[in-house]
Amino acid sequence: MWTAAGAVTLGFLVALEFAARHYGQSGPITNQVREVVFAPKSGGLLYAAMALMMVVLTWRERFVAVGAAIGIDLAFLVVRWAAGIETTGGHPFGNGALWVILGTAVVAVSRRTGRERVLLLKGVGLALLLMAGRKTGDTWLLITSKTRLTVLDQYVATADHALGDPSWLAGRIVTATGSIGFNFLDFVYGNLAVAAVIAALYQLRHVAVERRFPRHHLVRTFLVIGLVGPVFYMIFPVVGPIFAYGTGAEHWAEVSLWAPDMPPSKPWAVADLWPGTLPPVATPYPMPFDGITPRNCMPSLHTAWATAIFIHTRKGPRVLRFAGTFWLVATLAATLGFGWHYGVDLIAGVVFTLTIEAALRAYDQGWDRAWLWLVAYGATVFAALLLSFRFLPLAMAEYPWVSGPLLLLAMTSVIHGFVRTTARWEPRTAPARRPEPRPEPV
Repeated sequence: MWTAAGAVTLGFLVALEFAARHYGQSGPITNQVREVVFAPKSGGLLYAAMALMMVVLTWRERFVAVGAAIGIDLAFLVVRWAAGIETTGGHPFGNGALWVILGTAVVAVSRRTGRERVLLLKGVGLALLLMAGRKTGDTWLLITSKTRLTVLDQYVATADHALGDPSWLAGRIVTATGSIGFNFLDFVYGNLAVAAVIAALYQLRHVAVERRFPRHHLVRTFLVIGLVGPVFYMIFPVVGPIFAYGTGAEHWAEVSLWAPDMPPSKPWAVADLWPGTLPPVATPYPMPFDGITPRNCMPSLHTAWATAIFIHTRKGPRVLRFAGTFWLVATLAATLGFGWHYGVDLIAGVVFTLTIEAALRAYDQGWDRAWLWLVAYGATVFAALLLSFRFLPLAMAEYPWVSGPLLLLAMTSVIHGFVRTTARWEPRTAPARRPEPRPEPV
């Protein structure tokens, strides 16, 4: 199974590499290989990947790995400073973490055997999958912008009237907070993968002692969401309210500390309405858009990943439960307040995550009938949501007091089904039996 999964993953990466080259861009393999020497796009992600790999190491090996990564990064920093090489567009750290991950793979193949080699390679594999997921996502978003020349934002914006246009309201609130509020949410939004790694490290804290991975953990859910979710970007291409009804990324250029380098998209927008003026209720049509802006809204995968973190932190200590709740709330505020998503995107993202999580748990627990029904029901609700956004948006906007509660009820029903089915399978600790009183001997 591991060999087949590796072959499929490699084939997929090679296909994406060729697709990116077709559009004059470098693909995920090239971008990852470049980071062995050049400044990485996200040094924090590389160190998070290394931390994920270190769950299979002993404490002594972990200290050696961290020291080696920091030492290599310092060496790169000195060389770049001496040669006058700037790290524009990247981070000045992170290469050391990648070198340690690759070095661990070499040690596993050359110095380990049997179960120890397999365990070490699994740790390396998780780290590489996390990094490959980021690179694959970047290439996939490029493909969506090049192949989906029209977008369905008018349909989604019309359907969003049923919820009261929450993106417009949240956009006004975030705009009013200025630079402090925006950059705080931007930091939370941009470090979602790091938050997931922290939660996963707690779940995998016993791997080094038990010498095996648990059957189900957050990393699996995270990767499956990232693998399946982008497929719907091709089926339901949407760019988001700030692009379709606003000025694009330049709206936040004055307050952002990490403003994205994107060409102006205002000429392609319906009008400059976000977030000050609500879009009118009218018959929606597919609209052409530029070949640069990613079509990455339906469903909201940031909402999906934040929901997965929330679910997997429920059994942790109080601090971890609080962090999971905080990251979910802050991510929802950012997705709406930044104008990246509509409200209906978030509802679809929650239903999508619960369906994926239910399918993974059903696989682990033998496809029990209750889990099968939940997976089928979640998939049906998700499909019904997409179909209603595409073919019934005008009716939803004209009768918001009916369609809005129905949307929330559909999402709540999936949440209720998930909580109820999960509760049936939770291990219940039997109360300790109290010793029966015995008569004293005469």
